[in-house]
Amino acid sequence: MTGCRLRAALLLAAAVPLAAATAVAVLKAGHWRLYADRHRIELTPRPRRSCPDCGGAGGWWVGGANPEMEACGCWSDRRELRVRLLPVPARPDNEPPF
Repeated sequence: MTGCRLRAALLLAAAVPLAAATAVAVLKAGHWRLYADRHRIELTPRPRRSCPDCGGAGGWWVGGANPEMEACGCWSDRRELRVRLLPVPARPDNEPPF
C-alpha cells in the first residue's frame, strides 16, 4: 500500500465515526428520532422538552367521557421523512402469519 493510499484509508477511518457522532448530535438538537432497517430509513419528529405548551409531553388530554390526546404543534406540524430501501416481501394470503 502506498503512502497516499494509506493516508486516505486512515482519513476515511477517522471520518466515519466523526460523521456518525455529528449526525447523532444534529438529530438530538433538532428533536428527531432515527429508525433504520433493511427496508426503510425513517426520521420522525419528537416533542421538544422546552415547549411552553406541552412541557415535553407531546400534547394534552381533552374531552369529557371519552378523552382524546391532542397533539402539540412542537412536533405534529413537522413532516415525517421516509426513504424506502428494499421492498417488503409479500406474504401469501392463504397462510397465517405465524
